[in-house]
Formats: sequence, C-alpha cells, structure tokens
Amino acid sequence: MPFWDQIKNIFQSAEAGTSSAPTIHEMIERTEEELAAYDHWKTTAGPRRLLDWLTNQYGRHRDQLRTDETIGFLDTASSKGFVIHFSQMNYTREEITHFFHYLQERVLTLDYRNEISDRRIFPRRDWVETQERHYLKPRIQYNEVKMNQSFGNIMIEFELRNDVAHNLRLRATIYNDSMYEADGSFGGLVIALAG
Repeated sequence: MPFWDQIKNIFQSAEAGTSSAPTIHEMIERTEEELAAYDHWKTTAGPRRLLDWLTNQYGRHRDQLRTDETIGFLDTASSKGFVIHFSQMNYTREEITHFFHYLQERVLTLDYRNEISDRRIFPRRDWVETQERHYLKPRIQYNEVKMNQSFGNIMIEFELRNDVAHNLRLRATIYNDSMYEADGSFGGLVIALAG
C-alpha cells in the first residue's frame, strides 16, 4: 500500500477510535538498537536503584507508613499492585521503557510465560494515550485438587500521554474459586522481582 494511503488510513482509524476502542493495536517489537540499549542499561545501577526504591516503598506501605507521593498501591481481595507516577519523577522515557521490560524479564524468571505484549493507542479528549502492556501467566502446576496460580496473572502497563511517560502499573490478579490456589503473596512477588 502506498505511503500516503497508509497515513490516510491512520487518520481514518483515529476518527473511528473511541476511549474504549484503540485507534492502533499492535504487538511490541523492539529494534536491535533498542535491545542493545536495554542490555547496556541492565549493566548500570538503574535497575537496582529502581527495585530497591520499590521494595522500600512497599515495605513502608505494608507497615502503614507514609510512602513517596509518586507511588500508590492497590490492595483488594483479588488484585494487588502498584502504580509509579513517572510523570512526577526525573527519569527519561528510555529508562522507564527499560524498567517496563525489565519487570517483564524478572517475572519470566518466576516460571511465568508471556501471554501477550502489545501497544494500544487511544484518542482521549485532551491527549493521545498509548498503553504498552505485558500480560504474563504462571505455568500452572496441577496437584491432586487445585491448580496453583503462583502470584496470579500479572499485567505490567506503561502509559504515555502525547508520547510523554505518565505512569507504570503492575497488577497481580488471582482467581478466587475452588479450582485455584495461590501460594505466593504480593510481598513475596515484590521480593522476587528485586531478587
């Protein structure tokens, strides 16, 4: 398809897109340059600094102490997680993108599999929202009675507004029924991520 026809289709899709239906939905694919930059970032103090900070903030939350204003925690019966408001921090988009992929890599070491890694772009009233997601599921272990769902299904989401980093969320969701059991706590997941 000619280039200008592709551009025309993008604009037509944008007009048809809604707050619940993405204008663009594609799989995340990283270039060789992006992968090389990511590999280099992993050799720096960046990953350790962010994981240590996250672990410290979770400990403060668990102990009911005041946490940094740039992080919030989700704690319901079936879902636990955190949101980091990177729009209020001094990290570059590249660093946040690396951390987003690094969290996925850390979860994969916990006997999880990647279900999908995708990017969705939505038109909003005052901005264009891009959501990059990694959705991971445990490799289910069957015992005599129940399926062990480990820490539950894990969704890692990186949200951008007008191509500027806004926040990064991680949510672990477990099924609460008689077929499943979860032997991992969210605190255990945070510790495992920090490994």
